[in-house]
Amino acid sequence: MFDRKLLRKIIVVLLLAAAAIVFSSCKKDTPDDNEKKDDPSPTVLPEPIEDGTPPEDNDKKEEVGIKTDAAAGMIPLPVVLPEPIEVGTPIPIPKGENMEEDTGDDRPTFYVPKGTTNVALKKTVTCPDEDITPEELERIVDGDMSGTDGTWVELGLYEQQITIDLGAPHEISAILLWHYFKETRVYYDVVVQTADDADFITNAKTHFNNDFDDTHGIGAGKDKNYVEKPKGKLINAKGIKGRYVRLYSAENSVNQLNHYVEVAVFGKRVE
Repeated sequence: MFDRKLLRKIIVVLLLAAAAIVFSSCKKDTPDDNEKKDDPSPTVLPEPIEDGTPPEDNDKKEEVGIKTDAAAGMIPLPVVLPEPIEVGTPIPIPKGENMEEDTGDDRPTFYVPKGTTNVALKKTVTCPDEDITPEELERIVDGDMSGTDGTWVELGLYEQQITIDLGAPHEISAILLWHYFKETRVYYDVVVQTADDADFITNAKTHFNNDFDDTHGIGAGKDKNYVEKPKGKLINAKGIKGRYVRLYSAENSVNQLNHYVEVAVFGKRVE
């Protein structure tokens, strides 16, 4: 006799098998599958876009506007700045509308051509003040800018000037000067010039001038007064060619005298 219960079991098994096949064919991706397909970190990096720009070489990185690598032939200004001198109670910094903003003791690195040296070292310095001896003037170019006692020169009252003869024409990149900086001072009517001749007629050029009221009678300037510091005052001469360097000043914020610790002229001789 035909077993009806067995037949029903066979039919149920067949229906379950068919349903399983249909469910499998309609199955969607699981969350794990989507995460694998949308992985933002592929194991193979994309090829770089060719734009003609070589890869950056950190050893030859350029500073803004100034090349510092060997190919550019530029080096930092070859100078070792003096240490600050401890002096008692600081004198307040003079105020005035012609004072430059105090940026602290740091200064951005100044680059000059390779082979640049202090060409004013041990050169001849002259001054109209007859009370100053040649031996005293030698201190201005002796290479000692420490500012300690015995390293600076005191000129006379009011308007004064000094002239440095480099001995031959030079291509001048920068002039670095120190007035007395052992205490807070501002020296007024500072002018820095270069020229080919001692009379400052041929190729005469003014590189700095804060003599805004034309005290020296050589033309009013628009540069600002500044506080003397161990870092000195750096003046960019921009490669001007010249043999003579002249510096003017007229009194200071403490007294009516004029003082120099050192003047360094950084350049290369014109062959």
